[in-house]
Amino acid sequence: MEFGDYYPFPLYRDGDLKFYKALGNQKIRLSWNPIRFVKGIFRIFKAIKRIRRKKIKGNLTGEGMKKGGVIIFGSDGIQKYAYTEEPLTEIPVDDILATAVSMISDNNYSI
Repeated sequence: MEFGDYYPFPLYRDGDLKFYKALGNQKIRLSWNPIRFVKGIFRIFKAIKRIRRKKIKGNLTGEGMKKGGVIIFGSDGIQKYAYTEEPLTEIPVDDILATAVSMISDNNYSI
């Protein structure tokens, strides 16, 4: 699967996993608590439904148990935003967009 099929903008591939480390190098933890386990099953079905609706093809390759995320840096190299992935949930697009808009207005850029 290529991200370009779903996200046609430049992406940085973190081959050395430096961003994972910056985000805390967190891994997905499985709970054996029966209530959390059942809630997790429902979240999985909800995520599968969302993925099918968006027609995204998945695979089981790579670092599947590592949490990903988003880090946005300003042109000054300083981190402006960070989000650590919450498995089975969508990323906070509104927060990311608000950060980008704020950065644009702070630097007098136009879209």
